[in-house]
Amino acid sequence: MKVLILAGGRGTRLWPLSRRHKPKQFQKLISDKTMLRETAERLLPKFSWEDIFISTNKEYSKEVKKEFPELSKDNIIAEPVSRERVAALALFMAKLGDCAEPLLVLPSDHLIKKKGEFQKALSIAERFIKKNPQYMAVLGAKPTFPDTGLGYIKKGRLLANKIYQTAFFKEKPNLKRARIYARSKDYFWNMGIYLFYPVLMEKQIKEFVPDSYKRYKKIREAVGKAGFTKVLQKEYAKMDSVGLEYSIIENYGKIAVIPTAVGWSDIGSWTVLKNSLSSSDKSFVKGNYIGVDSENIMAYSSSSKLIAGIGVKNLIIAVTDDIIMICDKDHSQNVKEVIKKLEKQKKFNYI
Repeated sequence: MKVLILAGGRGTRLWPLSRRHKPKQFQKLISDKTMLRETAERLLPKFSWEDIFISTNKEYSKEVKKEFPELSKDNIIAEPVSRERVAALALFMAKLGDCAEPLLVLPSDHLIKKKGEFQKALSIAERFIKKNPQYMAVLGAKPTFPDTGLGYIKKGRLLANKIYQTAFFKEKPNLKRARIYARSKDYFWNMGIYLFYPVLMEKQIKEFVPDSYKRYKKIREAVGKAGFTKVLQKEYAKMDSVGLEYSIIENYGKIAVIPTAVGWSDIGSWTVLKNSLSSSDKSFVKGNYIGVDSENIMAYSSSSKLIAGIGVKNLIIAVTDDIIMICDKDHSQNVKEVIKKLEKQKKFNYI
């Protein structure tokens, strides 16, 4: 099995720590290793370095090379421009060529606490799709709270031991619906971790994203030939910028969900990060902070500045050398709105 780690995202919901020049996959959020490094090492020893590939934007390729001296340069897939997951996956398959092995595709910036259970879940998914190559498999995590920033999967009929047909996907539901999903035994968070055969994915790209498929074929035909770079830059830039879930996963009828209990979190906001590092009602501090009569604070600083909290509660305080961000913990999903305002005001040095 070959693995593609997707590491080209911006991670804007963890601004101001996650910035355009160094997004969250290159940050040491959970331990003394970057999120990307944690993701790759979580795959060992089930996979070898030869079977692990990393897809990233060309502006981050040097960062990836520095992070992974173990990887061959051929295992780093650099997108000439950002075009979302379908295009990144198509570029990977074009460079991989004819491949009879299943593919594992996963994000680079998620937290998984139980490595052993995670690898068991991958083995279960792999065995299932080898017996049922017409299926794609996705890992699902039992919701622990009603998160409105995640995608949900409803399980359908039983396909095999603890493996279910997906009934439907629901992306980022409102709070009322998310609460219903979190209480139910029939719903799982979509972990964004997929296994499938490349020939099956190729067919789905052809059906659901036909223009990108035509450009994928041109790129694949040019691999290893003179002029490849020119073809790649021309065709890749014109690929549809669409997500994998929206364009293919939610439309293909044969998706199997494998429920897991691996201590998963997408670290998709400051509140989620806080809850991953401490209990939801206790403070978490990383950096120079002192509090007086303050409760349930997250103070996260990469600066030497002293943060003093007096008589405050339920706040996220994130500090870098040039930015101080303060928000109510229940509004941390709205950090993206600040990014939009900065872009509108052309204050790109803060993004």
